[in-house]
Amino acid sequence: MLKIIVLIPLILSLLWFGYLQTKNYTLEQGKQGFLYIFVLSGVIAAFYTLMLFLTH
Repeated sequence: MLKIIVLIPLILSLLWFGYLQTKNYTLEQGKQGFLYIFVLSGVIAAFYTLMLFLTH
């Protein structure tokens, strides 16, 4: 379970970084996307944690 929680933001960040590189954007221009990735990943991690406690 922990692997999924760690891999989701890592993979999404790598994909976002690759997108920024192909479109010739800087990391400064793409920092809002990284923020969205980490917020979304936090929500997913909180959901999985809640489900773990509710179903355990």
